[in-house]
Amino acid sequence: MAPCLARMKAMVINDFGGPDVFYSTEIETPTPNEGEVLLKVEATSVNPVDTKIRSGVLQAISPPFPAILQGDVSGIVESVGAGVSDFHPGDEVYSCCGGFKSLQGALAEFVVADAALLAKRPTNLSVRQSGVMPLAAITAWDALHDRGHVSSGMKVLVHAGCGGVGHLGVQLAKAAGAEVTTTVSSKDKAHLARELGADHIVLYPDQPVEEYVQEYTNGEGFDLVFDTVGDANLQKSFAAMKLHGQVVSIAARSEQDLTPLHTRGGTLSVTFMLLPLITGVGRKRHGEILEQLTCLVEEGKVRPLLDDSEFTISEVSQAHAKLESGKAVGKISLAW
Repeated sequence: MAPCLARMKAMVINDFGGPDVFYSTEIETPTPNEGEVLLKVEATSVNPVDTKIRSGVLQAISPPFPAILQGDVSGIVESVGAGVSDFHPGDEVYSCCGGFKSLQGALAEFVVADAALLAKRPTNLSVRQSGVMPLAAITAWDALHDRGHVSSGMKVLVHAGCGGVGHLGVQLAKAAGAEVTTTVSSKDKAHLARELGADHIVLYPDQPVEEYVQEYTNGEGFDLVFDTVGDANLQKSFAAMKLHGQVVSIAARSEQDLTPLHTRGGTLSVTFMLLPLITGVGRKRHGEILEQLTCLVEEGKVRPLLDDSEFTISEVSQAHAKLESGKAVGKISLAW
């Protein structure tokens, strides 16, 4: 297929650094190859991994310079490559499709995506709402369903229930019929977590693990602990699980004392959502997860939590600064 000569606007980085390293430029619009789809980007979001790539902490998974970052996208199918039959021009879709290694990210007017990574976006969400969900929702789904095998009647603990991944974890566990306890840092977030469906709220600065394990599990511990925090919090997760229980973490890059895991005969699983994007293996599962998520969203069982700020994609520097400030509540959205 002949290359497309049209130009598109993009926000790129040519070096690692602070939020101000982004700059606007024009580059050639990509053309979809076999199995790929060209999307007109409508919205995206900022995830912690995006700020870590930009800052140079995760240089190993950065696209080559000039790099177009950020994986989440909500957009409209512009054209499709050979062999693509599930999507057609005009389809409204969402995905986490790039911003890592050789894959272009969503900070541009158009992005090429592997069709296996796409799904039709929920009809009851705005463009911004659907644009913040894919990476976080796939992460939570993989942790709770594919690894944790969450089911009705289970006692589930979700750490950071108002965080970008945690707030979706609370809803997914509840939708599966689990009894959900979540940790939050303030009374305002406690109220929000309750609205999201949590059965029990733990103000973790004030309540030690032993106390809430006793209160909400009669001292037996939780069947499944979803740790979205990592580091020292993993020790709290080990202490909170029941005998032969399971901890699933999305942040396990740390040294840990596994003694409490051993003494409970427990299991530690790790979710690394980016592996299918980086390796090319298992991408179809991402599309399948998003299809199932769309059904839950349209049934009113899951919804994204948006931060009050609304940035344009050209304001990506401000969006990164907001996330790194620690003052965001929910996901930060960007749209053209």
